[in-house]
Amino acid sequence: MIKKILLISIIVFLTALVSIAQDSKVEAMRAKQMLHKEQPTDAYLAHPNAREAVSKAYYYRDAMVETHQVNVDANGQNIIGDAANEPSLSIDTANPERIIIGWRQFDNIASNFRQAGYAYSHDGGQSWTFPGSINAGVFRSDPVIDVDSEGTFYYNSLTSNNGTYTCKVFRSYDGGVSWDEGVEAKGGDKQWMVIDRTEGPGRDNNYSFWTMSWTSCYPGNFTRSVNKGESYGPCVAVAGEPYWGTLAVGPDGELYIAGAGWDGIQVSRSNNAKDPLVTTSWEMNTDVYMDGQLSYGANVNPGGLLGQASIAVDHSGTASHGNVYVLASVERYNGDPADVMFARSIDGGMSWSEARRINQDISFTKTQWFGTMSIAPNGRLDAVWLDTRDAPASQSRMSALYYSWSDDQGETWSPNQRISELFDPHIGWPNQEKMGDYFHMISDNQGAHLAWANTLNGGQDVYYTRIALDITATASAARSSILGSVYPNPASQFLKLTYQLKNAADVKISLSDAYGRTVLEKFVPAQGSGTFQESFDIAGLKGGIYFCTLSADNQSGTLKVVIQ
Repeated sequence: MIKKILLISIIVFLTALVSIAQDSKVEAMRAKQMLHKEQPTDAYLAHPNAREAVSKAYYYRDAMVETHQVNVDANGQNIIGDAANEPSLSIDTANPERIIIGWRQFDNIASNFRQAGYAYSHDGGQSWTFPGSINAGVFRSDPVIDVDSEGTFYYNSLTSNNGTYTCKVFRSYDGGVSWDEGVEAKGGDKQWMVIDRTEGPGRDNNYSFWTMSWTSCYPGNFTRSVNKGESYGPCVAVAGEPYWGTLAVGPDGELYIAGAGWDGIQVSRSNNAKDPLVTTSWEMNTDVYMDGQLSYGANVNPGGLLGQASIAVDHSGTASHGNVYVLASVERYNGDPADVMFARSIDGGMSWSEARRINQDISFTKTQWFGTMSIAPNGRLDAVWLDTRDAPASQSRMSALYYSWSDDQGETWSPNQRISELFDPHIGWPNQEKMGDYFHMISDNQGAHLAWANTLNGGQDVYYTRIALDITATASAARSSILGSVYPNPASQFLKLTYQLKNAADVKISLSDAYGRTVLEKFVPAQGSGTFQESFDIAGLKGGIYFCTLSADNQSGTLKVVIQ
């Protein structure tokens, strides 16, 4: 009898400990949610002289990317003294020439008062028109854009008034030229939105979720429209309370939400959100262990996040159909300030693979932030992020945009490719110490469309970058023991080669012209495993197509280089 009582006591005690630990996690999660919110603290300031304070808009093109500045004036010039960040984009699937990007618009960097800025392109991103802001003069933030099956664009925008957080969703029927007055859509801080474009019963449903701690309908943090944005239903609480994340619709209309959770990333799934006749419920919520957590306040972006969680679902109709993927920049438990981590589920989010690091920089001091993922119709995965790996020691926050892709469900990833110059993310702050909280990317079978922010033109600006796949960087090269990338490309004065060895090996590097003649060659003694860089002076070479070949450990890979 005494043993039985003792056993019951132990069980009760252990149950209490588990409950206390769980309550502690919930409290810690909600405390973290409370740290970041959008609220007006400055009055609106108009630009002092937007017509005269202009400079040349930024433009860059090479063999892999083409980058256009988006927030430009009517003459296509950069406006000096304003700021734009935190972009979202959408592409009309029926007419991909029509693209819209929305962002947080600061008309004067002396004030943190932001508005719902936007620009549209009707020629596939080659030129952009920036008319100003939707709902001009009204504080708006956290822009998210999507499009329905009929080509109607939706712009979800947060406003904050004396601690009340609500969203409006504006609609454009003409590719962004004009917008309606907007429809009240409940909502809250750090909201995200997605539209169902499947052929099922949820077609054109509009879903959004946000941070539970900052909302006008606590504890609700989800709503939907089932009538193409005419009205939005009651707020519903999402199981697991994810926050700082995104949504994705599966091939059968199932809805997934990913965001920060109790331990890593929280993923919740609803199978009935597509049914307009029932209240949305959640069959599943699970923690995805990413060997780290979503974070904020690092040196690169002191007043903001290091990025949100990205979630994508495969619609390819191939063997990977229905796979669910999560990617995020997370502060690692090993002390690394941020790595881009990835995980996969093949059972609808019930269980997840071991987290995999995508950035091939293996240091513990560099920051890989604003990790963003999208998936192509054929199932290829694309990832981008900002990376400080190339920053000089005296300017450790200097960042560049990097890219990688996978065609085998995330098992292996192509060599990390640097696709921008270094820039200082602290330039041009609009009276707040951040460059927003996220980027946004959409993939097609040929590459990816990216909306992002940087300071390459002397201030915080929004850019559209078209990323075209480098057909020489095949998946087999990604799976070899030696990985390489070259930058810049095209090049004119110097060429920097980055490669990674899984095993210690001597390395042979050669550069040959289009006729197969070797013009430069270098031998590097064995250095162990890790990531290495070699630079070449190419100022004396004629312009044209060249091929850089790396050989090590009985394997080799070749990268195409354009020299101007």
